[in-house]
Amino acid sequence: MTLINNQIRCKTTTLHKRKVGFVRLKNALNLGSNAERIRFLLLILVPTKEKATKNSYEIGRIFGTLFSDQIFRQKLIEAIDSKDVKDLFAQKVDQLTKLPKGDDTEKQSESICKLGVGLFENFTRRAKLYYSDYVDGVVGNKTIHKTLATVFFLYFACLLPCIAFGVLNAGHTNNKIDAGRALIGQAIGGLAFALFGGQPLVIIATTALVSLYIEVVQKFSDQMQIDFYAMYACVGLWNSFFVLLYSVFGISGLIKWSTRSVEEIFAMFIFVCFVVDAAKDVVNSFLSDYFCIQQIALNGTSDELTTSSCLRESSLLYVILMVGTVWLSVTVYNFNKTPYLSAKVREFLSDYALPIGVIVFSFLGMKGFEFTTNIDFKRAAIESLSLNAILTSCGLGFALSLLFFMDQNISGQIVNSPSNRLKKGSTPHLDLFVIAVINAFLSLYGLPWMHGILPHSPLHVRSLADIKEQLDQGYIREIITKVRETRLTGILCHVLIGLSLFLVPYPLAYIPVPVLDGLFLYCAVASLRGNSLFERFLLLFTEQNSYPPNHYIRRCPQRKIHLFTFLELLQLCILCFVGFSPWTYLQMAFPLVIAMLIPIRHLLIPLMIGKKHLIALDTYH
Repeated sequence: MTLINNQIRCKTTTLHKRKVGFVRLKNALNLGSNAERIRFLLLILVPTKEKATKNSYEIGRIFGTLFSDQIFRQKLIEAIDSKDVKDLFAQKVDQLTKLPKGDDTEKQSESICKLGVGLFENFTRRAKLYYSDYVDGVVGNKTIHKTLATVFFLYFACLLPCIAFGVLNAGHTNNKIDAGRALIGQAIGGLAFALFGGQPLVIIATTALVSLYIEVVQKFSDQMQIDFYAMYACVGLWNSFFVLLYSVFGISGLIKWSTRSVEEIFAMFIFVCFVVDAAKDVVNSFLSDYFCIQQIALNGTSDELTTSSCLRESSLLYVILMVGTVWLSVTVYNFNKTPYLSAKVREFLSDYALPIGVIVFSFLGMKGFEFTTNIDFKRAAIESLSLNAILTSCGLGFALSLLFFMDQNISGQIVNSPSNRLKKGSTPHLDLFVIAVINAFLSLYGLPWMHGILPHSPLHVRSLADIKEQLDQGYIREIITKVRETRLTGILCHVLIGLSLFLVPYPLAYIPVPVLDGLFLYCAVASLRGNSLFERFLLLFTEQNSYPPNHYIRRCPQRKIHLFTFLELLQLCILCFVGFSPWTYLQMAFPLVIAMLIPIRHLLIPLMIGKKHLIALDTYH
């Protein structure tokens, strides 16, 4: 009898038929070198006179192939009884004997400019899975726990930035679009997309760039001396019209040219946006509270200086609350990697890391947000606009539609990346159609525009996933083994946001502004997980002997790796220059700059880096 890995093989003369026994151990067993954490044992018994193709060695190889799939192993661990185990083996064998289906993105790309073909395909395919979108949120091992944890995570992750951008819009529009309208828009738009969107794991919300366009609309309405709500509605309707055209004619098929580098450059730009937003608030706090004595001394005309309004300790408390929120949330999230407490408790704390960080540091207290509760909703009087105003709105709406097209599709691409192991497929045309309808309604009633956002969308996927650590490409990585593709999390999250309107100003007013900035930083840090651009950026400061032995390190010369990283960072700098430019008209060109990343990747970068090196550096493995 021999023991090879987790297979026990034996030949006997008294046996007339093959026998295979399978055992799942309650706890991992250490069986020596290369078998430190054994969860399964296979006992393979075969007659002595057996064909070579059916001997114990060949049967062992078959089971070795089956167990090479980590998702299959995870399912076996979660199986309830022997019937589930047998069903899993039958499904796996059936899966391996069938020819793999082609990627649905290739079919979608063939339907570009064919009226409604891609949209109809997305709708019919997703309609068949609509019931399972709800069942998958409640059925399965640890599913209800994961669903509830994700709902609370999304609640804080969507609510607080929504309020912050509402405050920002209020400053840009003289309180015409404020935090109250932002909350109502988030509740309505987010709930509608969770119910009817093709990919419910994508989270939609307003963003900093949308706030920029709202400011531009305000400036144009002031210059042309027309009603803001009317022009805002007209711009939004034109935007929805163009997005609807992109959906009906299948223009999203062009996004197949968007590579991993384009997605990660955009994700890094979102990281920079979150960090800059938090840094601005810290600087403003120090200017108003910490350095106010110097300002009074420079500007004052009397000899007596009153310093009661200068609260230096509040600036220090601001930093403590912001950094503390990030530190506690990250620490609790990583608690799952420690040996303390039980595995279930560690996973529970890890799933609720962000709510724990926000609640704990909210008790330390600072001044929260201020809300306006008197909101009068009326449909915008777009019929009062002149032809000149309508044409101007058309130009603004077209530029805005490019931003929606790129942001929505990039968010969807990242959510549907192979590393997330989603099963139900992407629906870019249907998503754009739903986004167009939602924003048409929001525009008519003066609510902020919304589209798919980062990093909330991939973090939503991660929160619903089963994750295990594994040595991958030289790193100890967290590998997603299963994702619960459900609509329930998005629906329940936005129902809670809608109910929060009845709790204004409390308890929302108890959440300090620096805790919100800490949430921004947490989202920024979380977005770096698995970002190969960030990993290659760190290689610039890493000793060469300490490079991980991953695939592109083995396949590409060091200078090519650093050149590719430098070119990506250069594109990121251009994005940041345009996105944070003080010139409004240059900021309006931001969607065009994002779109230009695709031809730059396919036309310019191959002139400096060979195709085989680009395949290693810029594809999902």
